[in-house]
Amino acid sequence: MKAKTRACAWCRRISSILKENVCVTDLRPITALGAVTPGYASFGAIELRENVGLALASLALRRGTVEPTPFGLTLPGPGRWVAGQGVAALWTGPDQWTIEGEGCAELDFAAELKQLAPGCSATEQTDGWVAFEIVSRAGTGPLEALLSKLVNIDLANFGPGRATRTGVEHMSCFVIRRGDLHAAMLGARSSAGSLWHALETAAKRLEEKVA
Repeated sequence: MKAKTRACAWCRRISSILKENVCVTDLRPITALGAVTPGYASFGAIELRENVGLALASLALRRGTVEPTPFGLTLPGPGRWVAGQGVAALWTGPDQWTIEGEGCAELDFAAELKQLAPGCSATEQTDGWVAFEIVSRAGTGPLEALLSKLVNIDLANFGPGRATRTGVEHMSCFVIRRGDLHAAMLGARSSAGSLWHALETAAKRLEEKVA
């Protein structure tokens, strides 16, 4: 059972603030891309979406700790990503993982993870990262063509359940193959705009090439 937790400061809606005799009303939360609504773009068979609801927390084993199975997940090995019911785990280093919680961005996800992984270190990461989902509506071809333009990955061995850390135009990010037609990129929130621009540019060029 999930504990009731408070949303992060950046994602709380403030209806009215009185400061220095000035009333500021209807302040709205913004996404990593600086907009009120999540980023979305469609180019031919490719759909790009900013996943603002995804919570992220790092998990690390401490010496002598038995490897846990948080949320029922069997933690993956190098180069792997595993998914469960609304949660997933990404290997990030020896005895280290990033745990994803779909729709949990406004919750204290790390605190819940820590309860399920006693003796381990769990740290909130949601506010430091941005997640972009990439979906193909016409087979694996467009998705793999897009990835080939952006990252140096052996796509022949990068099927569902695979993940790796790589670079996109000098920006470090994780690329996850969530399914045959679905991939995701996790990048630093501070470079969200640049990463989104790289995705849009590559998808647009691919669309123009096909046309």
